[in-house]
Amino acid sequence: MICFPNAKINLGLHITAKRKDGYHDIETCMVPIPLFDALEMIEGKKDLFETSGLQIPGTEKDNLIIKALKLLRKDFNDLPPVHIHLHKNIPMGAGLGGGSADAAFALTLMNRLFDLHLEDWFLEDYAAQLGSDCPFFIENTPKIATGIGEILEPVAIDIKGDHILLIKPPVHVGTKEAYAGVKPQAPQHVLKDVLMDKSQWKEKLINDFEANIFPQYPELAEIKAQLYEMGAYYAAMSGSGSTMFGLFKETPPMSDWSSEYFVFEKLV
Repeated sequence: MICFPNAKINLGLHITAKRKDGYHDIETCMVPIPLFDALEMIEGKKDLFETSGLQIPGTEKDNLIIKALKLLRKDFNDLPPVHIHLHKNIPMGAGLGGGSADAAFALTLMNRLFDLHLEDWFLEDYAAQLGSDCPFFIENTPKIATGIGEILEPVAIDIKGDHILLIKPPVHVGTKEAYAGVKPQAPQHVLKDVLMDKSQWKEKLINDFEANIFPQYPELAEIKAQLYEMGAYYAAMSGSGSTMFGLFKETPPMSDWSSEYFVFEKLV
């Protein structure tokens, strides 16, 4: 069986509180976008994990797909060995949720492959044990996420027919680094209301990480400004970076981006 885990973008991202457990409460809207990995699983004589495409850092045991398999085996210890192949297209450490998507899609794929008949809410519970972004990718529809990202509320937002342009320079922003300079505060606007009116997005859909990260990495601020100059009706950093994205009503004009950049454009 094969599936195609997709990336996501964040429309607005507010850090609302620092928790006693060391995590932060957030408020954001996550939206799936058509940038895909490919994940294939078949039964085998022994477990085998292979990858192609972009190089994946870390060891095999650190990969969220392997962690998803081990998590299911705790409750279903008769699962047979599996051959897994992941072709990686979504950049890692980019704020696009690629690793989380791979883990969530692995859960749904194993659910089908092994006829486990687990409902989405059950899969979301497993996914939450793998990472705060993972539950979003089970239903994989636009959601407002609160808590540490695991509390999901459907939102009627549609960017279909728009064009998305992703620009990721060779900059890595660590999660700890991103949170280090953020001061949690209550959002100034009601996110759900702002999402209903695209004319308000540029002014009111704010990613709180940008204020801290842009002074350290001015290249990201320059990319955002260039996206607006190209005609984007909205541009922002996704997650804690370092991918910048622009949304356009028409096909964005060609630009001479550096060959070191990851560049992706697609009709949503």
